[in-house]
Amino acid sequence: MTKTAGPQRLDIEDADIAIVDRVALPAPDDALLETIIAETPWRAESITLFGKKVLQPRLIAWYGDPDQAYSYSGIALLPLPWTPTLAALRAMVQAIAAEPLNSVLLNHYRDQRDSVGLHSDAEPELGPTPTIATLSLGATRTLVLKHRHRAEHPPVRIELPSGSLLLMRGRTQQFWKHAIPKERRPCGPRVSLTFRRILAG
Repeated sequence: MTKTAGPQRLDIEDADIAIVDRVALPAPDDALLETIIAETPWRAESITLFGKKVLQPRLIAWYGDPDQAYSYSGIALLPLPWTPTLAALRAMVQAIAAEPLNSVLLNHYRDQRDSVGLHSDAEPELGPTPTIATLSLGATRTLVLKHRHRAEHPPVRIELPSGSLLLMRGRTQQFWKHAIPKERRPCGPRVSLTFRRILAG
């Protein structure tokens, strides 16, 4: 197994964002992707948009240490116990991030039609300066960031290939929203594993 290079800080104003282009995974990308998709009890959740309930255009699952409940957009999640695959990936990501991470939100983008809209990971249980460590497996998708307070600031686009790890730290969530938009061209499945730390209540 090759050694993972350290995160490279990106020059983005009002943000602390770094990326590892390629981490040393414990198994080939396609094998990990297949295993995670097959063994995860995916959920199709509804959110309310303009007063109407609609299904999120992706599937999700929440894993974590006991009692690490999480909620966003009116969705309450209780953690599933760590699988051996996810526990191994958490250990790897924690070592790179150099801080404890006690939970992970899995997002399954089945094809180019799945997406997540602009949002910030700013829930109270994450604290004011959370670290969100996103490991990507599968098809390359583009993360789009838009400044929350400066409309004139141009959007930032970051390609997230399979095996990459993106770290968002510090006050990034206070100043930026991020999204994974739909793709115009067909693409295969992608799973993002967004590790984080839920603070004690």
